[in-house]
Amino acid sequence: MGSAGPAAFPLRMVAPGRRTNPSNRATLRRAAERPRAKVAELADAPDLGSGSRKAMGVRLPPFALTPLAHITRMKTELVDVSETRRTLAVEIPIDRVDAELERVTRRYASQARLPGFRPGKVPTSVIRKRFRAQIFQDAAEYLIGHAVEDVLNERGLQPLETPDVKDVAIDEGKPLTFTALFDVVPPFDPGDLGTIEATRPSTTVEDSAVDQALERLRDRAARFEPAEAAAVEMGHTAVMSLTRQGTTSEGASGDEEKVDQASIEIGAPQNPPGFDAAVVGMTQGESRAFDVTYPADYANADLAGGTVHYQVTLKDIKRRIVPTLDDDFARDLGEFDSLEALRARVKADLEAEAADASDRQLRNDVLKALAARVPFTVPPSLIDREIDRRLQDFARRLMDQRIDPRQANIDWAAFREAQREPATDSVKSAMVLDAIVQRDAITATDEDVDAELQKYAAGTGRSAETIRARLAADGELPRLIAGLRREKAMQAAMSQARVTTA
Repeated sequence: MGSAGPAAFPLRMVAPGRRTNPSNRATLRRAAERPRAKVAELADAPDLGSGSRKAMGVRLPPFALTPLAHITRMKTELVDVSETRRTLAVEIPIDRVDAELERVTRRYASQARLPGFRPGKVPTSVIRKRFRAQIFQDAAEYLIGHAVEDVLNERGLQPLETPDVKDVAIDEGKPLTFTALFDVVPPFDPGDLGTIEATRPSTTVEDSAVDQALERLRDRAARFEPAEAAAVEMGHTAVMSLTRQGTTSEGASGDEEKVDQASIEIGAPQNPPGFDAAVVGMTQGESRAFDVTYPADYANADLAGGTVHYQVTLKDIKRRIVPTLDDDFARDLGEFDSLEALRARVKADLEAEAADASDRQLRNDVLKALAARVPFTVPPSLIDREIDRRLQDFARRLMDQRIDPRQANIDWAAFREAQREPATDSVKSAMVLDAIVQRDAITATDEDVDAELQKYAAGTGRSAETIRARLAADGELPRLIAGLRREKAMQAAMSQARVTTA
């Protein structure tokens, strides 16, 4: 069961009342829920590539490519392993292999410093023998990289990741052979957007919802006064020092926790079973020790069957005073001259929140409908990439709250697995959006890019020019443009969908 801390053993801890402008509160809440500004990526769709080709590498040690004439008489065989998986078998002719081995050998000879030879005068036969493994490795990397690039360009293929090269065979006087495996997104028709069915939840705000919001405002504005009572009663707020230690149903003890000044609302639903009965009747200065045992079928499995030992000393008894809901209460909030004005503002805030929630639900419905149109199994590499992105985003949000993800009590394996289904849907919907972009020739103008950069700059304190320069240096501008095109496709899908209001 671990440490008997507040998270494991909840009590209704109360804090001094604080009056908050309801409009500001709603704005802050919406800001907290709003996704962080993102450049180069559509918030609810993963990166599937910008559509621009980069220099092709292979899964061998990294190497740099330089211009090379097309490899002639190269034998290739492309096999469709599945709808998305391709295997490419390649044979590079002997003369091209020997020529490359000779070129790499000469380069080594010009740079080698060996005892007994002047710089640049080491015989190639010595160089070939001394650096054989490195020379063959360099030649293979160079030839394979360009061969794969040539074939992909020739056949119009865009791998999702760097091809995985296997079964490499290279030797003097023999052709170089290898196999490259990679995944692609095959072309497909995204279908008629007008046949998408989606639901927009109602944005109507009932008077009862306004009443509940006003009651919550009253509740938060409550103040505490000394209670004119000799002993603790239900509904009182007991101010006490508290020590507690938990023991699991198996007998394992957790860490002892001490709280010097705990304000506990007696009778609150969050309090542990039996806690209230144990402290009712206490008088100021009195100390009590007692155990609280959770039922075996308690809703929280971590607490079920466990016991917590408490030692408490009552310091003070207070009662909670909730203000009357009237014009004075409204004026105390700072912006309203009457209760009716406050009520109107609360209703407007709730309507704005309902509209935001309705838009999100409609968008989610359309994205799900789009995801269902992918006619093939999504490559696992794309799903894993999206799961990685989600975990990184969650870790960043933890760090924004000054929580070290490595120290957080999170089962990352379980968290990752829980992301698999939503990540798969996200990848699928992004595929369909990209297919719509291609089919409908959707573009992102310079004005679109500038507007996106300005929007991001406004939230970061940096200039749009600085952000553009950074994206350009990192090669991320194509990704930004791809994200903008995808968002335009999303808007087209939402505008053409058959929407019903719940």
